[in-house]
Amino acid sequence: MANGGFGLEYWLQWQVFVCALIIIIPSLVFIKFIKNTPTTNYYHLWLPCWRNLHPRWLFLYRLFAFLSMAYLLYLILAAFGPFVFFFYTQWTFLLVTIYFALGSVISAHGCWKQFRERSLSKMDSSSVEVSKINEEAGFWGNAMQNIYQACAGASLLTDLVFWGLLLPFQTGDTFKLTLLIGCMHSVNAVFLVLDSALNSLQFSWHGLRYFIFWSSAYIVFQWIMHMCCFSWWPYPFLELATPWAPMWYFGIALFHLPCYGIYVWLVKTKVSMLSKMFPHTFIRMVANEKQM
Repeated sequence: MANGGFGLEYWLQWQVFVCALIIIIPSLVFIKFIKNTPTTNYYHLWLPCWRNLHPRWLFLYRLFAFLSMAYLLYLILAAFGPFVFFFYTQWTFLLVTIYFALGSVISAHGCWKQFRERSLSKMDSSSVEVSKINEEAGFWGNAMQNIYQACAGASLLTDLVFWGLLLPFQTGDTFKLTLLIGCMHSVNAVFLVLDSALNSLQFSWHGLRYFIFWSSAYIVFQWIMHMCCFSWWPYPFLELATPWAPMWYFGIALFHLPCYGIYVWLVKTKVSMLSKMFPHTFIRMVANEKQM
């Protein structure tokens, strides 16, 4: 697989320039509007959306998800080596693992702050929540928010492409679906959806930019690797030496919209339905509604 990469003629093909524009133009458009990112409130990061659910349960869930995903990542590395990070699946799986690691730390910090404030002022949980409304998340809080939104789209993209596009066409003895591979292409989305059912994090179309940046970074990584030392593409639709390459790249770019849109719809449905079904226990976050 590593035999010096492709020569200059390969990269001067017309379809390479078209595919590059398909990647660059959306990224530049989103960078232009990066300053319009909505403000994330601190309490969104660690308070559950359920009134009677103590924040420590969200913390414990995130810690469990992090440890489980870290263990699965260890198993896949032990089985296949660091070469697995040549695939978008492992990029995304690692990103979701980082989200749960960061979420665990921030949830633990939020629980500690809540305990300290209750001890000092004897405030109940609703008063603590009100006191946090105008407190901004800060660098790490915003990082967690942005990673969350990138993870959502990337996880659905990974799992839908694998189960719906790649797996049905895998034939012969070169590929075998194992429990570990199946988990790598499903656990990320499952853990993330369950976290969304518990958390108060904002989720809007503004986060699509981070999903686009993440996928664009992977494409750039692939192109650099193929310029240097690789001639094998992990995904056939990334191959550039075909007149159909721009169509594939454009189709992949468009597919980002439904993948992210599905998650936007899930969060909107959660807020609208659960607030009606459980009006006394579900906390409807006003900030979320304004930004979705």
